[in-house]
Amino acid sequence: MSGFIDNAVRILEAAENVAAAGEAPSDFTILMGSKGGIRIIADSDWPLESLLRERGADMGYRVKSGVDRVSVDGREGNKTCRFESACPAQTARMLLNAAPYSYTFAQPALAA
Repeated sequence: MSGFIDNAVRILEAAENVAAAGEAPSDFTILMGSKGGIRIIADSDWPLESLLRERGADMGYRVKSGVDRVSVDGREGNKTCRFESACPAQTARMLLNAAPYSYTFAQPALAA
C-alpha cells in the first residue's frame, strides 16, 4: 500500500476510534510536507488543493464527521482518495432495523 493511502486509512481509523468512544471528531485538515513536517488546520473552508499549494505541502487529508459517518478525503499531486465509514451507532441502527427477526426454538427429538 502506498504511503498516501496508508496515511488516509490510519487517519480514518483514528477518527473511527474517537466516534466509537462516543465523541464526534471535529472537522480538520492535515497537511504533510516532503521533509516530514505536519500541519493541522481546524475548520478550514479552503479547497484541499488550494491549501496544499498555499502551504507548500505534498499531501493533504480532510477529516469530516457527521451525525452518522466519518470521512477522509486525501490528495497528493493528481491522486485523490476518499474513505468513509458509518459510525458504530449508525451501523447498529441499520443492522437492527434492516429486517424483522424471528426466532424459532426447536425441541430436541426424543430417542425411541
